[in-house]
Amino acid sequence: MAEIKDPENTILMELKGGTVIIELLPDIAPGHCDRMKELARAGAYDNVVFHRVIDGFMAQTGDVANGKTDKGYNPGRCGTGGSDLPDLKAEFSGIPHDRGTLGAARSANPDSANSQFFINFKDNHFLNRQYTVYGRVIGGMEHVDAITRGEPPANPDTMINVKVASDA
Repeated sequence: MAEIKDPENTILMELKGGTVIIELLPDIAPGHCDRMKELARAGAYDNVVFHRVIDGFMAQTGDVANGKTDKGYNPGRCGTGGSDLPDLKAEFSGIPHDRGTLGAARSANPDSANSQFFINFKDNHFLNRQYTVYGRVIGGMEHVDAITRGEPPANPDTMINVKVASDA
């Protein structure tokens, strides 16, 4: 088990294989970190599918509007929605998109990130300074590696439960 140094800025994501521990980077991207904690605390990420999972690239999830398996999962619309909260301003930095980093998914508009995010399966440095990095997996990356692939996957995996470690 990874050492949790700052429980208020650590996310515990329960997947089918076990727990993924994500260290948030509030000094780098405070708005994105606050949003993830707010949505986690509201239960918004619970039972949301990984709707875009590309082998050798990344696993994307977080469409809380269209991706909840317990509230009308819509495969045709999943990936197009966010939360009821306003979009976030980009918080681009020099932190590279290395394996295990968490990036904010967005449209072509740099200030359109909302609730969706992705976890990099490998170093994806071509994304550097174009997508906000706001966390990194510090434990359980093997569970991320085991997420079912597809765009969308025929039988998508879900984030069973997502919580802030200080609340656990």
